Amino acid sequence: GEDKVQKRARIEKVEPVEIAQKYENHYFRDMDHLNCLRPNISCRATGHIPEMIELVERLIEKGYAYVVDGNVYFDISRFNEYGKLSGRRVEDLIEEARVKAAPGKKHPADFALWKKADALHLMQWPSPWGRGYPGWHLECSVMSMKYIGDTLDIHGGGIDNQFPHHECEIAQSEAATGKQFVRYWLHNNMVTVNGQKMSKSLGNFITLDKLFAKYHPMTVRFFILQGHYRSPQDFSDDALNSAQKGFERLARTVMELRKSLEEKKEQIGQLKGKWLDYRNRFFEFMEDDFNTSGAISLLFDLARDANEIREKENRTEDLKIIEYLFTLLGEEILGLQFDSFSSIEKSSGLEKKLVNFLVELRNRFRDQKQWSMADEIREKLSSMGILLEDGKDGTK
Repeated sequence: GEDKVQKRARIEKVEPVEIAQKYENHYFRDMDHLNCLRPNISCRATGHIPEMIELVERLIEKGYAYVVDGNVYFDISRFNEYGKLSGRRVEDLIEEARVKAAPGKKHPADFALWKKADALHLMQWPSPWGRGYPGWHLECSVMSMKYIGDTLDIHGGGIDNQFPHHECEIAQSEAATGKQFVRYWLHNNMVTVNGQKMSKSLGNFITLDKLFAKYHPMTVRFFILQGHYRSPQDFSDDALNSAQKGFERLARTVMELRKSLEEKKEQIGQLKGKWLDYRNRFFEFMEDDFNTSGAISLLFDLARDANEIREKENRTEDLKIIEYLFTLLGEEILGLQFDSFSSIEKSSGLEKKLVNFLVELRNRFRDQKQWSMADEIREKLSSMGILLEDGKDGTK
């Protein structure tokens, strides 16, 4: 299909890099809200064209790639392990691809390393094979190996990228270097909304900025951590409201604990007994394929202990250790921000009052048959992620 960045650039009559920059800014802003650490290096594919051409030349020289009329294809028959990640057999892939094979390919399932560009293509560069642009698998291998090395410890991505994207990354990287490309692949599963796959065609998708208008970013982070990354994640109001209550319960315990300790947060000694067991069990969950759900269950156990101990006298040392464990396990490792609890509490109370006022105002306009004004309030609230439902018992 047509490149989405190019399509949008044509519509808005701007350079493709401007479109990419806009969405990159949105992405990093949303990740900041979710308290995701920024990468040390954030590289651009367009800044690595010479390195991509070098890798293609290497693959041609080693006999893994061939040129057809300005296009360069990877010959999957030369890489015996093609399909080892997804479990696909080359014979089946060739049969599947036979009906849509491009002219000149040795095998229908061979994938493009470099593509010939026509005069209207907005992004194109000179190469030994004529003006063109890189295949979408190529750029990932080139930038990964440049900044991390020939072998990566961990490579993440959506499960829908396992084939063909990650399979092709493995083939072109290992064919070029002769080394294992990735030791561990972490594929996250699909996102659903009320049990249905999230997609633009179904109209059931929601952007993070609209989600943040309705739920605090820490609620969203906590909701995601309560599931396992390899399982489907089903977004619904019920699930997010439940996550918000759970996070508030934890955060309230931590903030009350810190308030009771005041300035008594000096260095704690070596963990012993049940407190050492808490930390060890937390690490066991995290080392078991990032079982964040199990890790969070331990934080609730820790909160229960904290609330019981706070009712007793002369247990300050234990409370200090609990506070330290919440900081280490909940904040430094899971990335939760317990101090955001107060802002959640304030914003949810204020938001409720404002929405109730707007509902009341909309009802007045409806009684006066000023339908355009009533509809405008509904539409504005909808754009902020707040949906109004009119029923026989009033507006929800």
